[in-house]
Amino acid sequence: MAAPERPAQAPASPTDPAPASPSGGEEAAARGGGLVRSLTPRQTTMIGLGSALGTGLFLGSGSAISAAGPAVIVSYAIGAVLVAIIAVLLGEMSAAHPVQGSFGAVAHRYLGPWAGFVTRWTYWFSAVVVIGTEVVASALYLRWWWPGVPMSAAILAVAAVVLAVNVINVKSFGTTEFWLSTIKVTALCAFILCAAFLVLFGLPDTGATGFAHLTDDGGFVPQGVKSIWIAMSVVMFAYAGFEVVAIASAEATDPQRSIRTAMRQLAWRLSVFYVLAITLVVALIPWRRLAAGDGSVEASPFVRVFSDVGVPAAATLTNLVVLIAAVSAANAHLYGASRLLHSLGDDGLAPAPLARLTARGVPANALAASTLGIAAAALLAFYDVGGIFGILMSIALFAVLLVWLLILASYIAFRRHRDAHPEEFTGFTVPGGSRLALVAGAGVLAVAATAIEVPDMRQAAGIGLAFTAVLLGCYALTTLRRSRRS
Repeated sequence: MAAPERPAQAPASPTDPAPASPSGGEEAAARGGGLVRSLTPRQTTMIGLGSALGTGLFLGSGSAISAAGPAVIVSYAIGAVLVAIIAVLLGEMSAAHPVQGSFGAVAHRYLGPWAGFVTRWTYWFSAVVVIGTEVVASALYLRWWWPGVPMSAAILAVAAVVLAVNVINVKSFGTTEFWLSTIKVTALCAFILCAAFLVLFGLPDTGATGFAHLTDDGGFVPQGVKSIWIAMSVVMFAYAGFEVVAIASAEATDPQRSIRTAMRQLAWRLSVFYVLAITLVVALIPWRRLAAGDGSVEASPFVRVFSDVGVPAAATLTNLVVLIAAVSAANAHLYGASRLLHSLGDDGLAPAPLARLTARGVPANALAASTLGIAAAALLAFYDVGGIFGILMSIALFAVLLVWLLILASYIAFRRHRDAHPEEFTGFTVPGGSRLALVAGAGVLAVAATAIEVPDMRQAAGIGLAFTAVLLGCYALTTLRRSRRS
């Protein structure tokens, strides 16, 4: 294991973001060439929610429900615990090291350069795939209203909006993402309240459903206890995206406060939103009907709930919500992908132009490169190449699990160093953090082990391992080339 490269509170270096100055963050960036610290704690929290609350929840989780029936609630609860652990541990590391490259830079410092290289490139590729799928989904939602609009035009329109928000400056991104996430969270809260009313009280012409649907069709665990584990392969991917909060620490006005607040709030909010929403959905609608849903707007449980409480144009309202959810997720993932790619360029592990910043402190070249997923997804959607698209998503799924494992391994090494040198650090610590990291690591490995039973996970493991081997080969070549130059 590599020794830490410098103390945690070392003076600023090329890998640390330039601090904001009283005269204005953008001017400071122009002079110092660093990222701009302008994200507030509230914006940081909403960025995490924006990337983690995607279209999967709003359109239902048919695959997971199909695998486990009502017991999928347990799968989501376990997933919430695992994500909460990873989030708070990542928050501790990010507060101690609010640097560009985030958890990738921390992995570089505590596990070795190879870990930083693999972590950042793996996360970047995963985010790029997600960006492409979210933009294509957004285009489909637009075409739900205007079916005559060509798919390519709809994709370009959404991509232009997302890219424009990111390219202006980080403050513009933070403000936009805050309001998009606020709308999304408000809609989810409205859904939960309406669904709870229908479950507990019903309507004048419709009795309360109660919780009978949780047990009246084969029992609470109709597919057997093993199905709870199998459903985790779908459930855990739904939680992915909260890592963007850590990436944002390099541009937060008060990194320690922002990250501590954001990660703690993110952990409990995601837990409540996912577990409560899924519980109410399964209580309202028989699980076999949910499992048979095709993921369309009309099949969404949101449409059913809002229709039952008399909301006019429920499908139109739901389509608007899922459109905002998709644009928000694409927006947040593009931000995270561009920042990690910029840090790779800054460290000499990616082409040098990717390290360049605009006068406003925006990594424009890294942003442009991170839109490759949009172009690829557009081509795949245009030619309807479903097989290749599934392969890309398999790599993305494996990448999320691998990044989480590297984050947890980095935390154990970080915590060992922090406990040995407490004088170097300030900020909060998580009691029993190392033990929690081991528990979470075992949980992530258990999710990866579903490859034994789930074909999609088996494909993800095979392709993902090959992809990781390619990355390690690229790192070896990069290291060899740099050693020859020196």
